[in-house]
Amino acid sequence: MTTSHINDITGLDDLDPATTPARDATNFRRIIAARDKVNEAKEELQAAVDAARSSGDSWTVIGAALGISKQAAYQRFGRRRA
Repeated sequence: MTTSHINDITGLDDLDPATTPARDATNFRRIIAARDKVNEAKEELQAAVDAARSSGDSWTVIGAALGISKQAAYQRFGRRRA
């Protein structure tokens, strides 16, 4: 019985175990873990910027903390994603 995921983006469902040699999945798992950490860090950064704005910090201060201009900070974080 083969189980496939509706949104499989890994390409693993296309592999045929009978013709594909087994490989160590350590690096594959490491990539997935790193990707997940990046996504978590992006969410945390957005939350930190939102909290700073709610506390009254200016885009100048936020930009300085990020090492970018106030305009770049606003463009990246000021416009809420839909």
